[in-house]
Amino acid sequence: MILAVNIGNSNIRFGIFLNDEKCVQSWTIPTSIGDKNTYFEIKNLFLKYKPEKDIVDIVIGSVVPNYTHQISSMLYRVSGIKPTIVDRSVSTKVNISHVSSKLGTDLYANAVYADAEYDAKKAKIVVDFGTALTFICVDKESTLKGAVIAPGVKTSFNSLLTSTAQLSDIQWNIPKKILGDTTEKCLQSGIIFGYLSMVEGVIDRIEQEIGEETCVIATGGLCELYAPLTPKIQHCDILHTLKGLMILNYCSIL
Repeated sequence: MILAVNIGNSNIRFGIFLNDEKCVQSWTIPTSIGDKNTYFEIKNLFLKYKPEKDIVDIVIGSVVPNYTHQISSMLYRVSGIKPTIVDRSVSTKVNISHVSSKLGTDLYANAVYADAEYDAKKAKIVVDFGTALTFICVDKESTLKGAVIAPGVKTSFNSLLTSTAQLSDIQWNIPKKILGDTTEKCLQSGIIFGYLSMVEGVIDRIEQEIGEETCVIATGGLCELYAPLTPKIQHCDILHTLKGLMILNYCSIL
């Protein structure tokens, strides 16, 4: 089995894979959990899965440079397995030669897995509902066309709460109508339908720019809330980024 670890700004997602794609278990911990608690989380993992017997390899993708070495060191200390850290420098089928050298590992992994897994006759857009709301597009010739980055849903909502005096946290429920008649329903409508409209609008603009319809995949922590609300999104896979890291891990040893 292979342990894949995606270190994001808000959460660290772990996934245990039997092979290149089948994930048997996945969970998250807050990125800000603290070194001691993170270490015990990792130690408990290897009490269940024995290194070199159950888990034989570890791959890490990270958008938090200050945390990458810490997590890698903890994993090595507990398991004795030296993790492979992957990033945009790993050569794959996806052509990224014209894209910024600062392209995040998560965005690259999203593009790589979309290109490998979904309709070869269509361009692909991956919408990632994470700390940032990101869109990345790869065309049917496996060329990365570019990306869009906006403040994430929870990031924006938390900023609103800290900047206002009379608004409070809400239940993340889908309102029955667009016009709310209570403060909570008004906020739910804005955060659900407002962001949904932005997602649909950005997808439309990307398709207009590249001149073709696309296959759209949603991932990230809130993908299962938003994806069923729009026909613009055809696929939803919360493990999409981890699966991309698995491909990068395989390509890194070729």
